[in-house]
Amino acid sequence: MSTFVGRRADPAKAERELRDQQRRMAEIRATAESGDELISATVGGHGELVELRLDPRIYRTPDSADLARSITKTIHRAAELAQEEGFAIIAEHFPADVTAKTADLRLGPVLHELDRRIKEGER
Repeated sequence: MSTFVGRRADPAKAERELRDQQRRMAEIRATAESGDELISATVGGHGELVELRLDPRIYRTPDSADLARSITKTIHRAAELAQEEGFAIIAEHFPADVTAKTADLRLGPVLHELDRRIKEGER
C-alpha cells in the first residue's frame, strides 16, 4: 500500500479518500451458511464475528468436534466474503497482480504515513 501514498500528489486528499473507504469497509457485513444450512455466521469488514446463528437441529447429532469444525469453516467462509467485499472497495490502490486473498486491507499504516507527510508539509 505504500505505493498508494507515493502516487498521490495531495496527501490530505488521499487521506480523506482512504478514511472514507475505511468507513465503508467498517460497514461491511458478510454472511455465510454451512452446507447443511444449520449454521450461519456474519462477520464485519475485518473478519470479526458479528453474529452466529445455530439452528436447534444441530443438537440432533451430538458430535461437538464436527460442530466446531462446521462453525469454524462457516466463519472462515464469511471472512473470505468480507475480504472480497473490502478488496472491491480499495482494489484501485493495489497493483494489478494483488488479489482479495493476498491483499492486506488494514489501512492504518497507510493513514499513519499520510498523516506524517501532511504534518511535514509534503506534496
